[in-house]
This record gives sequence, structure tokens and C-alpha cells, in this order.
Amino acid sequence: MNNRETGNREEERACTYLMAKGYEILERNFYSRFGEVDIIAKQGNTLVFVEVKYRSSTRIAAPEDAVGFKKRRRIIRTADYYRLKHRISEDVPCRFDVLSITGEGLKHHENAFDYDGRNSF
Repeated sequence: MNNRETGNREEERACTYLMAKGYEILERNFYSRFGEVDIIAKQGNTLVFVEVKYRSSTRIAAPEDAVGFKKRRRIIRTADYYRLKHRISEDVPCRFDVLSITGEGLKHHENAFDYDGRNSF
């Protein structure tokens, strides 16, 4: 299985997990010139931008460690573009989550980073 197939499989697994928790999946793999957001969902009235990271092993590093400052900034800029494109008011709350998937399971880091790109996990 190649990396794209593995990525698609794990994103599907992430969507299933989020839907089971009551999230509504709005979009997958949203691209802009700034970057990509893996999953855009709604939880209640909150817009949630989700980065999915998979690693078969955590020997070197945890999957969430791959979401560095540059990656967070790209996600934030893409989220801003999504809100602009869909005319979503700045009054609508949003947050940034990271779903970390390994052979041992799935870890959901809600509100993983702030709008300024600072890590909170």
C-alpha cells in the first residue's frame, strides 16, 4: 500500500471516529494556495479544522510531533481562506484539532493549537 492509500485509509478512520463522537463532516482534503486541511467538521456550532497524522511506529516520534509551527501556520491560513470562501462569519467559533493515529490506536488532541500557531499539547 502506498502513502496516499494509507493516508486515505487513516483519514477515513478519523472521519468514522469523529462522526461517532457527533461531528458533522463538512469537507475532506480542502486545498488552497496556502496548504491543505485534512478534515473540516462541525461540532455543535464550532467549526473544527482537523489535521490527521499517522505513524506505523512511535519509535522515532509521535505523529502529532509532525505538526510543527510552519504546518500549523499553513493550516490556519487555509482555514481563513475556507471561512472567506464560504462566507463564514468571524463570530462562528473555530478550533484546530490533531488526530494522531498509530498501531496502538487513535489520540484526539482537541484545540491542539491556537490561532496564533502556539501548540497547546
